[in-house]
Amino acid sequence: MDRGEILQPVSIARPQTFLSEILDRYEAEVSSRKRSISDRYHLRPIRAAVSHKTPAELAPADLARFRDNRLKVVSASTVRKEMTLLISVLSVANKEWGETFHLEGFKAVRKPKAARGRERRIEELEWSPLLAALKGCRSQLVQDVFQFALGTGMRRGEVLSLTWPNIDVKNRVAFLPLTKNGEARRVPLSSQAIEILEERLKAAQWTPEGLAAASIEKVFPITANAVRLAWDKVRKKSGIKDLRFHDLRHEAISRFFEIGLSVPEVALISGHKDARMLFRYTQLRAENVAKKLQ
Repeated sequence: MDRGEILQPVSIARPQTFLSEILDRYEAEVSSRKRSISDRYHLRPIRAAVSHKTPAELAPADLARFRDNRLKVVSASTVRKEMTLLISVLSVANKEWGETFHLEGFKAVRKPKAARGRERRIEELEWSPLLAALKGCRSQLVQDVFQFALGTGMRRGEVLSLTWPNIDVKNRVAFLPLTKNGEARRVPLSSQAIEILEERLKAAQWTPEGLAAASIEKVFPITANAVRLAWDKVRKKSGIKDLRFHDLRHEAISRFFEIGLSVPEVALISGHKDARMLFRYTQLRAENVAKKLQ
């Protein structure tokens, strides 16, 4: 510079960043800490749509175009989740990684209207074919998992993660050390659930030392995929349409209210922290309420 050999200023520019790198970092540093693995699936269509762009090139119009294209393929609720996830990625990149996104513009992009929550319960005429199909399963475990979920309101993953050391039969309580919201939960067990556990103990194999092998194993030694495949077969065999395994949780929670449990008592069982979310899982039958009024 002293000799006058530099004819123009030299700018030290930072390396160009692409959205693909930001998405990779978000998945590694943020998504990996979450209990749910849904981010992994929702990030896939986002990658396909914007990973080739730089932060300077990404505009709210791209998010609107992403919304319109995805609505042709998946449900409105899925598109809402994906749009919310992308805005979350941009927000973290803004606050923590030194990127610059004008978030207000992205937040202003209209999201699809949220779908109504499911109100599916098992109808009276569906019980007989459903139970018959369950009894026809080659494995008794499938029927036990179904009945236990119905008697406790637990999620499928919670039922399948139960181990014998976390079952207190005397006090009729099951301990879940880690649940969907990341917190532990103690679940009161109904008489139906206790009967199933007692039958599971009878079916357990015993070691030569006289110790129950089940004491160090899962209560329901069956994989989530096996339950899913068995449930699909049961549903087809029974002729029942539009019934998901997760609907058993709706059925159980609704029953808890119908037998007279209070909101705090049902929340203790289900693990809901928000009463509004708990009520979304509750579909009371007017006929049952009418019987109480009589």
